[in-house]
Amino acid sequence: MKTLLIYIAAWFGMVPLAILNGIIREKFYGPSVSELSAHQLSTLIALVLFGIYIFYMVKFFPMNSSAQALFIGGMWITMTICFEFLFGHYVVGHPWSKLLHDYNIMQGRVWILVLVWTFFAPYVFYKIRSE
Repeated sequence: MKTLLIYIAAWFGMVPLAILNGIIREKFYGPSVSELSAHQLSTLIALVLFGIYIFYMVKFFPMNSSAQALFIGGMWITMTICFEFLFGHYVVGHPWSKLLHDYNIMQGRVWILVLVWTFFAPYVFYKIRSE
């Protein structure tokens, strides 16, 4: 149970990383590339930042099993989706269509890869550390 509580709290550590990623996008490369390219590069940076963070979380707070690692990943994407959509719609005021836009793979929107990585990364790093 202690491990799960640590990983619930750890999700909140990813929020500043996401904010940092957005700041980097807006201040550095965003103004000089297309919006789609900025979105795709931002997604790649998020994958790297989250991967480093999750690697160290798994290193310093070992998980007990593959099932627990997958549960944590599932918990994290659930928290992420709830935050993105509930905060984005009810606090920021974005319409649902705008919020769903970044998930449209057919238009080159690749943000869903962050959710996929957030789900599988705890399992991947658990397996690497347990071998």
